[in-house]
Amino acid sequence: MRVCGSFFEPQLRGQFITSSWKGIIPCLLIICLSAALTGGCCGLPKLEPRTVSMALSPTEAKNTRLGQALSPLLKINPGRTGVFPLADAHDAFAARMILAQVAERTLDIQYYIWRGDMTGTLLFEALHAAADRGVRVRLLLDDNNTSRIDATLAALTTHPNIEVRLFNPFRYRALRFFDFMTDFARVNRRMHNKSFTADNQVTIVGGRNIGDEYFGAMDSLVFADLDVIAMGPVVRELSHEFDRYWSSASSWPADRILPPADPARIEELAAAATRTERNPAAAAYMEALRRAPIIRQMLEGKLNPEWAITRMVSDDPAKVLGKAKPERMIIPQLREAIGEPTAEVELVSPYFVPTKAGVKALSAFSHKGVRIQVLTNSLNATDVAAVHAGYAKRRKALLKAGVKLFELRRKSSKSKGDKRVGPFGSSGSSLHAKTFSVDRSRIFIGSFNFDPRSAQLNTELGFVIESSTLAREIETAFNEFIPQNAYEVKLSRKGRLYWLERRGKKVIRHDKEPGATFWKRTGITILSWLPIEWLL
Repeated sequence: MRVCGSFFEPQLRGQFITSSWKGIIPCLLIICLSAALTGGCCGLPKLEPRTVSMALSPTEAKNTRLGQALSPLLKINPGRTGVFPLADAHDAFAARMILAQVAERTLDIQYYIWRGDMTGTLLFEALHAAADRGVRVRLLLDDNNTSRIDATLAALTTHPNIEVRLFNPFRYRALRFFDFMTDFARVNRRMHNKSFTADNQVTIVGGRNIGDEYFGAMDSLVFADLDVIAMGPVVRELSHEFDRYWSSASSWPADRILPPADPARIEELAAAATRTERNPAAAAYMEALRRAPIIRQMLEGKLNPEWAITRMVSDDPAKVLGKAKPERMIIPQLREAIGEPTAEVELVSPYFVPTKAGVKALSAFSHKGVRIQVLTNSLNATDVAAVHAGYAKRRKALLKAGVKLFELRRKSSKSKGDKRVGPFGSSGSSLHAKTFSVDRSRIFIGSFNFDPRSAQLNTELGFVIESSTLAREIETAFNEFIPQNAYEVKLSRKGRLYWLERRGKKVIRHDKEPGATFWKRTGITILSWLPIEWLL
């Protein structure tokens, strides 16, 4: 698929400064100069020796409860992977919690963001409880967003069955801005992969991080997201990939990076989880845990997933060091797995920055008769305005080429009525799902954003699934749900953008970016002039 090479070409976005500036402004210039001059003297601790561990072997995995439950299904579906989409945020949370509860031997978990909020605390305690049962827990987190959970991670490392590693860690724990000043080329590259694997039998992969906004627990904002739960051959591929990241040259044992913790502090995590469970805000999640049909049906042999040829695509972890070979990166893997579209492409991406090369590639497909539709965030829905600037400057060129553009509307979280918007939306949401379908036959679900950062800087992970059933679900969303819940961007005869908003049978035209003030629109225009596209 040629478009992968030039078009599939944030997650740091706005996170260069993660601590408060109060009290340090008077000394800022002196401290910055000192950091710049002495940064090389404050390097990371030695990486080796590290403990060596591997994913559970296939033979051992088959003897687990999950393995025995899935064995009959795998026998009648040789070579295929069972996949089941997790569009509902509560179900996505419950699936992770119950996988942690039913795991008997291993939990291998990899994330870009893990919050210390309600859902994050509950999942931390689920890992702790699993470790108490004798499950070996390996937790690999990108270090870009861990500053507020350092104490929790340090406490978890005191458990004999839990090992935490930090990917591409920062030296300055409280003032990470100094790492960006003194070591920008390294810390600007992040691990964006997301996976949650139990007993090398079942995994969850997709766009969700761990935190309240990703599981629909925030009053003001819900990220509409999409994961897939998978069982079968692709899980072994993913476990092998996890081992590569776990033993990579960027994966540091957390106890060498974090201050030591009192072992007694890990019990405080259990107490915090108990308090969280009693919080009225957690009621919907506790109810989701009680019903959670997916895992229970799986254990009872009653789950009927989509069985499909599924391929994992993933960047070599050496990408963050600038050492990955081109063929070991996700772009050529996507090109090989997807092929070249001949009829249609439906693309969903919260951070859509096509670049000049991407516009050229999409235009070429469109001129060959390929129908291309894109859903991304509108300016009033996006959580990262700078990324919207990278997209906004390309809208006219895309529309002229015949690409259809939809921008998800941001509605009040108090809106009444059905809050579902097909497989990846809610009425109070900012889009966060990353998926696309090609020719009604193949889909991608994973962490990859359609922007330069995902292609060139961050590592990414996802599944390419050969399923006309799942592809049709995305097509149905574009035909039925999305037009009613997103602005359709149009180009007038005079070459000016306008937005159509559909409310039932009523169509409202906006001649300016809807839901955005003059100053916000002006700011986006200025940002679009800056040479920052490669960072987005």
